Amino acid sequence: MNQAMHPVPESGQSFFLSELVGAKILRNEKKIGRLKDFIIKEMGGLPQVTHLYIALPFGINAVVPWDTVVAVRTREKHIMVREDISAYKGEPWSNAVMLKDHILDKKAIDLKGRDLEIVYDVRLAVRDGMLYVTDVDLSRYGLLRRIHLTKLADFIYNLAKNIQDQTVSWKYIQPLPERIGRFQGDIKLNILKEKLKDMHPADLADILEEMDPTQRVQIFEKLDPEQASDTLEEIDPEAQRDLVESLKIEKIAQLVDEMTTGQAADFLSVLSVAEADSILKRLNPDNARKIRTIVEHHEENILDFATQDFIAFSPDVTVEQVQEQYRYAARGKDVVMYLYIIDQDRHLLGVLDIKELLIAQERAYLKDVMVRSVIALPHNSTLRKASEFFTRYNFRALPVTDPDNKILGVVTYRDIMGLRHRYIE
Repeated sequence: MNQAMHPVPESGQSFFLSELVGAKILRNEKKIGRLKDFIIKEMGGLPQVTHLYIALPFGINAVVPWDTVVAVRTREKHIMVREDISAYKGEPWSNAVMLKDHILDKKAIDLKGRDLEIVYDVRLAVRDGMLYVTDVDLSRYGLLRRIHLTKLADFIYNLAKNIQDQTVSWKYIQPLPERIGRFQGDIKLNILKEKLKDMHPADLADILEEMDPTQRVQIFEKLDPEQASDTLEEIDPEAQRDLVESLKIEKIAQLVDEMTTGQAADFLSVLSVAEADSILKRLNPDNARKIRTIVEHHEENILDFATQDFIAFSPDVTVEQVQEQYRYAARGKDVVMYLYIIDQDRHLLGVLDIKELLIAQERAYLKDVMVRSVIALPHNSTLRKASEFFTRYNFRALPVTDPDNKILGVVTYRDIMGLRHRYIE
């Protein structure tokens, strides 16, 4: 029978290793063995379960591919398979990574070599029919669950709310040894948990997306407003909606106010009309007006997307002076990859890429190294026109100028091209 015609484990299911070790393996409602362990493979992201290590009658074992599984039921503690598994009799290969054998009861060591806790359990989740390892549980709650004292654990820990921070995403775990054998070492974390604030928002977003909603909110609430805002922009729409539902509306509004108008509009577009409207009412009125204009596309004027937070210098300063001042000039700016050279009346005289600044002669003046033929958007340009410019010239940002060539603001590639689906027919 075609495999596509068979049922597969339901996506979204999540369970702990302790809930499945020892589970009955059923075929056609008949017990044929018990689960001893899962074999995983690290794929560059979350590890994927590739095989089940199963104990069969009479002391025989089998290594069975995951794709034979049709259902996982933790309440009944059984796993259903679709075919006869006798053909898979044997033992795991020498470098197979076993979850129970190699990961449980190992110490978690951070980058400073400090013992954090013991790995008491491992969380798994089904996605698109495949089973992935998402977290390791370092909590005492995990220990009690593992020894089947969940009710006691819930009583002691108030339904586990106080120990969620000790569940660590696998994204933190360093790759395991290639020749793992009977691994006796400790698992190691890629970062210190308290160093979340030092992570790039895109990297942090990747980690948050893999966490369960409760854990995601708890980590997110520890971030400072600027990092939280930047991270919120990077998280996928589904996780964004989960956060909006879990955080106070005032908190979300604060983070949206930290974004550029284009980024804020892009974020609000994934929410319901009621949620977006509730947030807009709590923003700075002028900022809210611009964002609403974009979201509802009553207008398409490029100035609604322009930011004033760009770096500008006089043509008569030296490269060395700019290099010394750049760190301070770039703080809080939305556009940092280009320097715009302007006169005292804000006429745009030239532009300089940060890479060109770094290799220019230190004693040279900006007016001698800048690009004088600047591609700029007229002040009355539409979003469509900006999109055409970005596609044609491949710049990361474009200045907006008035008829007298005075710079009015700068728009970024990300803000404009990320919104194309809302204004291109």
